[in-house]
Amino acid sequence: MDIFRILYKDKDTKARIGELSTPHGKVKTPSFMPVATNATVKTLSSEELTQIGVDILIANAYHLYIRPGIEIIYEAGGIHQFMNWYKPIVTDSGGFQVFSLEDIKVKKEGVIFKSKIDGSTNFITPEKSMEIQQKIGADIIMTFDYCPKKWDDYEEVKKSVNLTSLWANICKNFHKKKDQNLFGIIQGGTYKDLREKSIKTLLDLNFEGYGFGGLSIGEPFEKTVEIVKFIIEQLPEEKVRYFMGLGTPLQILEMVEKGVDLFDCGMPTHIARNGSSLTWKGKINIKAGRYKNDFSPLDSECDCFVCKNYSKAYIRHLFNTQEILGLRLNSYHNIYFMQRFMERIQDTIEKGNFLEFKKIFEKGYNKYTSSQ
Repeated sequence: MDIFRILYKDKDTKARIGELSTPHGKVKTPSFMPVATNATVKTLSSEELTQIGVDILIANAYHLYIRPGIEIIYEAGGIHQFMNWYKPIVTDSGGFQVFSLEDIKVKKEGVIFKSKIDGSTNFITPEKSMEIQQKIGADIIMTFDYCPKKWDDYEEVKKSVNLTSLWANICKNFHKKKDQNLFGIIQGGTYKDLREKSIKTLLDLNFEGYGFGGLSIGEPFEKTVEIVKFIIEQLPEEKVRYFMGLGTPLQILEMVEKGVDLFDCGMPTHIARNGSSLTWKGKINIKAGRYKNDFSPLDSECDCFVCKNYSKAYIRHLFNTQEILGLRLNSYHNIYFMQRFMERIQDTIEKGNFLEFKKIFEKGYNKYTSSQ
């Protein structure tokens, strides 16, 4: 079943607008997915995300497997019922989280690790990852992959490609849930020969979409751009292209230009909880003393309810007094900004002036951010 169709193509770049169809609705791409690791976008309710206009979220299979446990989610009727979110959800397989742990043992069959939460020993295999994600019940799930710890260790990256390819085949054969789409994850670091090997294996398995793994883990951004361009040249046009774990506005613009469709990142809410607000002119530190008597909104160009009703001075006060409301208001604003940002990108692609928008945004955003 084809779940993705291309609606518009930019005449000057590889940027495109697509429509991703899932059992819980359609998503217009390019799209940014807020991170709901534990079945929540931190500090925000599902109702607030709906108000903002968010179309799709990503949750994490590993974290949900540890807490509350997949049986509880399954008993609730699945992840959508559990968190009262009836739009599309993606679950990451948890490979990145497992491989970020210190004490792990990697075998051909899977990975043995100890939970940081309760100290329990766990063995995640590709089959187990599929079982977990099928019970969670997301619309799109990811194959279990080996995430290299170092981007510049050829042998480590080669091992990640070999195991990820093996596990992808197992995941494809094990996955039986028809109302759920399975995406493969391309590994290979910054090595084109390894990326090509990974792509060939995954294309033979014919996944509905492909995630780009093993990037944004320390390599220079110029290398990231080069590899993404290389990956996209090898992929069929009709498949979804998903850059996993990337989400700053400037990076998104660069990747949309190269033809990427989906993004996710915890950045907007993470920095929001630490006092950074995203604006159309750049990122500001709302805790800074300069905003003590500033009664203007976080962003004069934003029409979210936070900017309509609250001032920089008030939100700064909330942070300085450690009031939870400050985290909530700033998180709401940042997610709202990201949603409008993606809509602006879509609009400019449709109108044929994406490159112009990109240049203007980059100039203003860079200039303003560097002066803060």
